[in-house]
Amino acid sequence: MFRKNLKKDPELFQNVADGLRRLYRTKLFPLEDTYRFHDFHSPALEDADFDNKPMVLLVGQYSTGKTTFIRHLMEQDFPGMRIGPEPTTDSFIAVMHGEHDGVIPGNALVVDPKKPFRKLNAFGNAFLNRFMCAQMPNPVLESISIIDTPGILSGEKQRISRGYDFAAVLEWFAERVDRIILLFDAHKLDISDEFSEVIRALKNHEDKMRVVLNKADQISTQQLMRVYGALMWSLGKIINTPEVVRVYIGSFWAQPLLVPDNRKLFEAEEQDLFMDIQSLPRNAALRKLNDLIKRARLAKVQAYIISSLKKEMPTVFGKDSKKKELIANLGEIYTKIEKEHQISPGDFPKLLKMQELLNGQDFTKFAPLKPKLLEAVEDMLANDIARLMSMVRTEEAAMPTQSVKGGAFEGTMSGPFGHGYGEGAGEGIDELEWVVGRDKPTYDEIFYTLSPINGKVSGAAAKKEMVKSKLPNTVLGKIWKLADVDKDGLLDDEEFALANHLIKVKLEGHELPPTLPEHLVPPSKRGTVQEEE
Repeated sequence: MFRKNLKKDPELFQNVADGLRRLYRTKLFPLEDTYRFHDFHSPALEDADFDNKPMVLLVGQYSTGKTTFIRHLMEQDFPGMRIGPEPTTDSFIAVMHGEHDGVIPGNALVVDPKKPFRKLNAFGNAFLNRFMCAQMPNPVLESISIIDTPGILSGEKQRISRGYDFAAVLEWFAERVDRIILLFDAHKLDISDEFSEVIRALKNHEDKMRVVLNKADQISTQQLMRVYGALMWSLGKIINTPEVVRVYIGSFWAQPLLVPDNRKLFEAEEQDLFMDIQSLPRNAALRKLNDLIKRARLAKVQAYIISSLKKEMPTVFGKDSKKKELIANLGEIYTKIEKEHQISPGDFPKLLKMQELLNGQDFTKFAPLKPKLLEAVEDMLANDIARLMSMVRTEEAAMPTQSVKGGAFEGTMSGPFGHGYGEGAGEGIDELEWVVGRDKPTYDEIFYTLSPINGKVSGAAAKKEMVKSKLPNTVLGKIWKLADVDKDGLLDDEEFALANHLIKVKLEGHELPPTLPEHLVPPSKRGTVQEEE
């Protein structure tokens, strides 16, 4: 009896990946298998899907700088890399970590159980001849893998000559990656039909999507504003979500900027994008959990659709005509299931695609509704997932330093070229003189109009002056705490000058530091502050 309970106890999962793998095998896979989920939506998941490193998928029209972007991140060429203004990358290239440089062709790649690509076999030779893995020892690849894709074309002729369903392959990758980066070229912003089709194919994965407006140093600020506006308008028409997708503007390669006017903007944007990519290893378990929940919801809907169709089928005569009628009335079946089982309309598969897929199926072989299978998935969503969620938090806490390192990520970490170095509260960080001293004579004049007593002004007197900045009280309160270095509730002339310096920092649009940096501590307080600490 005890052993039986032990077996059911989800606490026995070794880690989140192990828990997800076992839940999928024991609870979700039987439902998927019974109701032909793999024929309609997505192939079955494999062990490698739960264990693999976070993946970043790069998508864009040809010559938007996808391959150059990968090279920029890694600061190294990768095997099989080709860069040029014409469509050069004609293959899907999985850039992954390996002990030695080398290329593994697609056919060999899809039989490797350690790689998460086995189910790509279904797309056939036309695709596999255009798929490979570039392996190399690179510190960036120790924590993420990057998928380079063929440049998206605009002509109908090129699209037909691919020989495989390009959008379907991208959708397969989108389900399994942690981040999808759409690249656009700032000086040729046409979005081709195929690109629109691709973005629509990625429709259920907007949460993973980020947009990069690349080569932005090649146009002036005024043109950049117009291009950014046009891009947002175009994306708004294709990606129908209420939230605006995050767009990073910059020039993602290691060459001098052609128009350096927006250097600070590009630096801040690159820093934000790097932080987003660096967070992927930390959030990988959560992403896999989220994807499994999405998949389970779709599998439940699939079970209701298939069992409803089975129920309506006649046992003997008129099967073909009934099948046609049911496919034509699929929208009504959706509505019925929605009301009967309280399912959100957003959980249903696309109607037209479903009708198309149903045409080739034999309805008489569909399974009737099996409540036990659905109960197992309900139990997984209601109980097991919640337990795994707490495991995710524990795992994250145990690995707080897990982030992408090496390559371009190192260049902005520290030193004078780190983001924001020597700006705002960091101004004067490596100067011998106290930076506040430059403007102190001006601040002193104001200080002495406030009638200091024993060389200090009270909070009430300082407040009258500080509120003239029009900053909110919450900000001024923080500035007061930082400036009152000796914590006596009063400000002397140095502390008053420091308060004004911090007000200036904030008014110039910079953030206040959480604690007072060493170089801003007034000279007369430097010894005493260290002693107190």
